Amino acid sequence: MTALHLADEGEAADLAAFLSRLLHYDRGAAVRLQAAGTALAVFGRPPSFEVLAVRAVRLAKPYEKGLEVTLDVTVSAGELLETVDEKAGTVVVPGAVTGPPWAGVLPPRGGWRTEPGLPAPDALRSLVAGVVAEFRSRTQELPSEQRTRAELDRIGRDIWSRTVGDTRLPVRAVHAAQSLGFLRPGAPPALFSSGAWLRLRTPYGSIAVRRTGLGALDVSVR
Repeated sequence: MTALHLADEGEAADLAAFLSRLLHYDRGAAVRLQAAGTALAVFGRPPSFEVLAVRAVRLAKPYEKGLEVTLDVTVSAGELLETVDEKAGTVVVPGAVTGPPWAGVLPPRGGWRTEPGLPAPDALRSLVAGVVAEFRSRTQELPSEQRTRAELDRIGRDIWSRTVGDTRLPVRAVHAAQSLGFLRPGAPPALFSSGAWLRLRTPYGSIAVRRTGLGALDVSVR
């Protein structure tokens, strides 16, 4: 197993928090790790949101293991979390697992351009609070015999597929960013696009989502 030395205790704590949040939504969550140079990218997919969450972690020194200068492996999020040592600022990469389908399709590395129309951070947080309240209200108003999984999913699709402001970003992407701890005061997000992908980026992580109606364009299989 490979030990990675993170830049500081804060990076280790943020990585642990991210993994914990993923496991909250899926106890069997897997994450794909890609390390090159002094950067480690951790990809996860919380099933409740149907988005790809990305946490960038700074390494204390360039990754290198023998003749390998890059790391690319899918592992158990739970096993990875167990190895995080916040005081030492280290994490040990566990054994590889068979990755879920999403792990084979990642957003492109480059070609990102800024997209206009994203509301201010306060407006984004208010938007999330409003749609969460709407979902609860609409589901609570359902008669017990109609409160089926299919009906709850239908209401969810109606609400979370709405777009944000003057953008094509679905509301579920902003909800995921807030739920995973990416939306924080003093850290304004930005929106980017590359081919079929949209990316909501903050200093604490990114949410990537495929735009509908664009087929299989610009898929990065790595």
